[in-house]
Amino acid sequence: MTGPTGAGRPPRWPVLVAVGTLVSGVAANLASNLLSELASSVLGPASIAVAISGAIGWLVFEMRRRRAGRQVAAEPTEIVAAPTTGAPTLPYPAGFTGRGEHVESIVALLAREHAVAVLGRRGVGTSACAVQAANLCRENFPDGQYYLDLRRAGRPRSARQVLTALARILGTPPPTSGRADALAEAADALRRQLDGRKILLVLDNVDTPAQVRPLLPPTARTCRLLLAGGPALTGLDGVVAHWIAEPGPTEAVELFAAAGQAAPAARARRADPRADPAVRSIVDLCGRQPRTVRALGYRTAQHGWRPADVLDALRRAVETPPHQRVSVSPAARLVTERDTAYRALSVEARRLHRLMSLSPAPVDRPTIAALARRRPDRVATLLDELAAAAFVIGAPGDRYEIRPLLAGYARLHLRDAEPARRRVAAQARLARHLARQAERHAANLAAIGSPPDREWSLPLDDDPYGWFDLHQELLLAVVRVPAGAAETLPRRVRRWWFRLAVALCGWLAHAERLHEWEQVCRTVLATPTADDRPEIAGWAHNELGVLRRRRHDPQGAAAALTLAVAERGRRGTAQARMNLGLALLDLGQLDDAVEHLELSRRHRSGADRAGHALTDLGLGAARLARGELDSAHHHLVRAANTFRSLGDARGYAAALTNLVLVHASVGEHLDAAQAWRAALREYESVSDPTSRAAALLNAGATLLATSPTQARQAYEMLAESRRLREGSRPSAGLGRTLLYLGDAAAALDDPDEAHRHWVDAAAICEEVGDAEGQAAADTRLAPDEPATVQTPVEA
Repeated sequence: MTGPTGAGRPPRWPVLVAVGTLVSGVAANLASNLLSELASSVLGPASIAVAISGAIGWLVFEMRRRRAGRQVAAEPTEIVAAPTTGAPTLPYPAGFTGRGEHVESIVALLAREHAVAVLGRRGVGTSACAVQAANLCRENFPDGQYYLDLRRAGRPRSARQVLTALARILGTPPPTSGRADALAEAADALRRQLDGRKILLVLDNVDTPAQVRPLLPPTARTCRLLLAGGPALTGLDGVVAHWIAEPGPTEAVELFAAAGQAAPAARARRADPRADPAVRSIVDLCGRQPRTVRALGYRTAQHGWRPADVLDALRRAVETPPHQRVSVSPAARLVTERDTAYRALSVEARRLHRLMSLSPAPVDRPTIAALARRRPDRVATLLDELAAAAFVIGAPGDRYEIRPLLAGYARLHLRDAEPARRRVAAQARLARHLARQAERHAANLAAIGSPPDREWSLPLDDDPYGWFDLHQELLLAVVRVPAGAAETLPRRVRRWWFRLAVALCGWLAHAERLHEWEQVCRTVLATPTADDRPEIAGWAHNELGVLRRRRHDPQGAAAALTLAVAERGRRGTAQARMNLGLALLDLGQLDDAVEHLELSRRHRSGADRAGHALTDLGLGAARLARGELDSAHHHLVRAANTFRSLGDARGYAAALTNLVLVHASVGEHLDAAQAWRAALREYESVSDPTSRAAALLNAGATLLATSPTQARQAYEMLAESRRLREGSRPSAGLGRTLLYLGDAAAALDDPDEAHRHWVDAAAICEEVGDAEGQAAADTRLAPDEPATVQTPVEA
């Protein structure tokens, strides 16, 4: 492959290497000649000898200083240490604290079971509990208590090495090879040697079942086998398992305090860490890992650190946004260095564990693959490794997350091991993947049908609701960044973050989750990008205007949409003007509404058929409100035809709903009936309760006015319309529904129910400012006034 400079050009690096070698050789020769002349003419042999002696002395001093530093810095993190002589005697645990219930349970199991396994994730104290329990029951095994560490120099012993070590302890022949028959023969010799003797064998740090499988199941009646290892030992034949998790908060604080008491006295008097509330937070940030807690407690007491300062340093490393640089304190570095379970993972598993801490909620496998930039099959293998080591747990929907107890610990590892540029790159990959997925699934919402006040221009996909419902916690957490963090998002992250916010607002609007929708819009407005790019601020104000219309706040909607019109580009201005026209229509400012809707139609691109249909729908509603029935009919028919050709069921149903009013107003009752029947059929496949309630209102009122004999059917339609509006804020539509529901009850000869509905209608119309509806309700409530049915107006 050739570079952008042209094809066939030879590479330059051989020439550069040759020139660099020549120049460095000449410079080295000149420097050596000058130094030799200086040494022979100026310094002399005595000076050279003194210089060499000084260098040797400095090396000796430095070695002694570092050795002394290591001795001072040693912390009592090893509760169980194998004897330095190499003898297989059972050691005594040093500084064992807490875990009394676990130790008692293990002692009880050893009294009745032949083989017991103390299991837990690496570093939680399985070895300490096993050895402590073994020491408590020494008297029960007078023939010997032997201890063998199955992890030599950090590497697990093989089954042959284990049997060889046990054979050396008990005086039996070792296996001649690693074949299965040789291992079985050596194990049988061990069983014969142990039979009838009260001996306790403690095998520590068992990493795999293969290391101890030749010894199982145990057959000696009086001998006991005590294993300490990880979850891989689950289900061993003839072995009873006892599980150990991380210590509780109180026990972890005790570990911290006990380690501090073992440290050299840094001051004459030390405050008791058990009474300091910061210590509990410190041990939680350390994941309550015993080794880490002891090391940090020792170092805190040794150096006289204040627990509050240690907590502040750890929180700063954990809570600072990943893209921001912050110096790693000695306390934070100590915490990451003592995580033995993390060090036991493979390199790629450690990297995946760190990167998963960037996700604030459970993530699925495709998202993890995008975050780590690895193949899905490789990610599956790494997730199995992390799950086996109890670093991650599963969540519904084939998703995974870091264990909550280890979440802060993972962020510390991320801060310590990954430079800022890699953290930013991982953030960008996560935001890009989520944005693309959200855009594809939000497009399906548009295919199902979009409200007439939103615009869509995204590709199609399947199952929009399921994907958003499953990942809503993750999406909201990524978009709703903490206050101030959005202002410092790197540019490569900010672009995808904004696209994710746009797609997420589409779903929130569709799901009528108005509170979260408003939060996302205000978060976008708080970013510096909204100040630098007016079209982004215009988008956010347009969303807020639509949201306020949904909340039946036309005044606030008009104010937000006015800002959107002033800030958006040409195509964006068309959408904002259309929404502003609808808001003005809600306020009764019909002339201004028509003006903005006409301007919106002019600013629309000719290829934007969906946008033109939306504008025609708005113009039809505005002309209908002004009584211009012919013009309203023209716009609504054009909008209905366009929506139908685009496959937009919701827009088509909305246009038909308004056509019902036009036909009813001009006396075309048959066409009105056909229109409301078609509209209701469309709403059966569309999830839009508000629009369906409007269609039922118009259909019921029209049917009541044209066919009084069908009052029962009209009553049922109006009752369904009221049911769909329950739970929402009072609106003019609800007032009109109650008004005509009273008319239907009156037609069915139920004056008491009719009176009750008219009273409710008058109260709601007065509350929302619908003077015409309130006047109609008052007229019906007036004595000796006949109840007249009027044509409803709800676009």
